Amino acid sequence: MEKRTGKDDYYLGIADAVLSRSTCLRRKYGSIIVKDDEIISTGYNGAPRGRKNCIDLGHCTRENLNIPSGERYELCRSVHAEQNAIISCSRRDMLGSTLYLMGRDAKTGELLPSAESCSLCKRFIVNAGIERVVTRSSEGGIEVTQVSQWVLNDDSLPKVR
Repeated sequence: MEKRTGKDDYYLGIADAVLSRSTCLRRKYGSIIVKDDEIISTGYNGAPRGRKNCIDLGHCTRENLNIPSGERYELCRSVHAEQNAIISCSRRDMLGSTLYLMGRDAKTGELLPSAESCSLCKRFIVNAGIERVVTRSSEGGIEVTQVSQWVLNDDSLPKVR
């Protein structure tokens, strides 16, 4: 008998399809926001509407400058997938929802095992009222984060020794 796909796997698969629209030359991300078993918004990383995308320009400034992942986002042309999903939805609709996030290497298509939101996206997610973030940690692996943990473990505060 065929096993039915679980909901988290189902929604992560849709987020994986959404990332195919990404225009980033380094990493492709796709996200969807789900509430009460309905997809209420989708987003992928790419330049703001009307601006040229990195794939159109043929280069990535951060890559050209050898900037490591997670640093100097102000030099990036893209709006992140989570941000695009959030700005396409009302807060009232997002309260108590789940954001599904998938990431892949743009060159190889390999799964990014740590598709964790950056600190700015975490702030967007907290303020949007999203309750959980679900990512694919490995092929078949799922990681669920309660957004309330990001509030308690505030990464924007200096580390105390």
